[in-house]
Amino acid sequence: MKTQTNRLTFSQQFFIATMLFGLFFGAGNLIFPIFLGSQAGRNVWPAIVGLLITGVGIPLLGVAAQGISRSNGLQEMAGRVSPRYSIFFTCALYLTIGPFFAIPRCASTSFTVGIEPLLGENVNATVLLAAFSCVFFAAVLFFSLRPGKILTWVGKLLTPLFLLVLAILVVTALLHPTDRIADVTPSAAYAAAPFFAGFLEGYNTMDALASLAFGIVVINVIRGLGVTEPGAIAKNTVLSGIFSCLFMGGIYVAVTIVGTRSHSLTVSCTNGGEAFAVIAEHYLGRAGLVVLALTVILACLKTSIGLVTSCAETFTAMFPNGPKYGFWATCFSIFSLLVTNIGLNAIIAISLPVLMFLFPLAITLILLALLGNLYGHDTVVYRWVTGFTLVAALFDFVKALPKAITETPVVSAVIGFADSYLPFFELGLGWICPAAVGLFVGLIFHRTRRNRTAA
Repeated sequence: MKTQTNRLTFSQQFFIATMLFGLFFGAGNLIFPIFLGSQAGRNVWPAIVGLLITGVGIPLLGVAAQGISRSNGLQEMAGRVSPRYSIFFTCALYLTIGPFFAIPRCASTSFTVGIEPLLGENVNATVLLAAFSCVFFAAVLFFSLRPGKILTWVGKLLTPLFLLVLAILVVTALLHPTDRIADVTPSAAYAAAPFFAGFLEGYNTMDALASLAFGIVVINVIRGLGVTEPGAIAKNTVLSGIFSCLFMGGIYVAVTIVGTRSHSLTVSCTNGGEAFAVIAEHYLGRAGLVVLALTVILACLKTSIGLVTSCAETFTAMFPNGPKYGFWATCFSIFSLLVTNIGLNAIIAISLPVLMFLFPLAITLILLALLGNLYGHDTVVYRWVTGFTLVAALFDFVKALPKAITETPVVSAVIGFADSYLPFFELGLGWICPAAVGLFVGLIFHRTRRNRTAA
């Protein structure tokens, strides 16, 4: 019989925090901070602050929100808006952090960082990417259909090994930089508004979205260790999130500064994967690059297995009368394989409009759950805030579409309308004021309903 307690030991708390870090730590946690550093130049510090808010602060709030609101997962949280919205948002979020973008990005980053730098110039990278991705996803599917010890084994061995190599690279780069921060000219976006550029770059890590999926994992582990009192579960969930996100934030800052102080090496790079590979080869040489490639590939493999497993289990539970786990795992692996072969740059470009749409909805849901005790988690407040935010987020989605679409007369007119009437729209934050208006209206309806009930 399992002993029940409302306190965790330090070692148990540390285990949960490192587990959460392992869940969060994927391809985006490397390629976006290092590229941000290279692009931000002398404006790197305000850009880092923006990145830390969306890449660390909001994910922390996402984990805390599930503990404090005592929700049993994302579907229950989103269900406070409506049952249909719950299905829509849960599907959209899991597909985004799964087969649509995050899983293919892991495979593509593995190739870009691990394989491509070791190839000669006279090779067909497209064909090799196709061959690599077939092998990669064959392994992903094999282990996803057999979830169990492999994730624990890979997590305990590969993540520490990767962090060791990363630490060697970061320390070496910081001790022997090629550039001074003050001498690096920022790119256009980081020259005009570095804080907001860094804030939006944090969207690309997808960690805020992932926090809504991972929070229940942490809660279940805490319950499994014998913590049963809701307040204690909430407290330990928040502590685990704090420890994990502080560690993540430290890595972000270090990797970003490496990108800035190695700017001259990455001038011709078009994405963070290329930049990371170039910097690694410069500081560690070919031998170090081989070790780094092996650990990156295996770490991304671990992440992909975890995401396929998580997505397949979620869809199996969400649609109990539908296909079984094996069907979902196979479909997600095959779809991820196809998306991987469009290349890392294309994956990043296509994911941006979706992230611009989903992030405002995720942020407002997190804040509503955190502050829900102030209005009894009244559905009317959730609906008004989410409704106003969703409309505004659609404008941000349209603006982030490829230029070939945004330059058409109709779409250009829509963007012009939003630019004229939505505050902060030019910064990519056009949803903030509508969400505030929705909150104001929702609270009025809540207070009116409460007064009627009291009368």
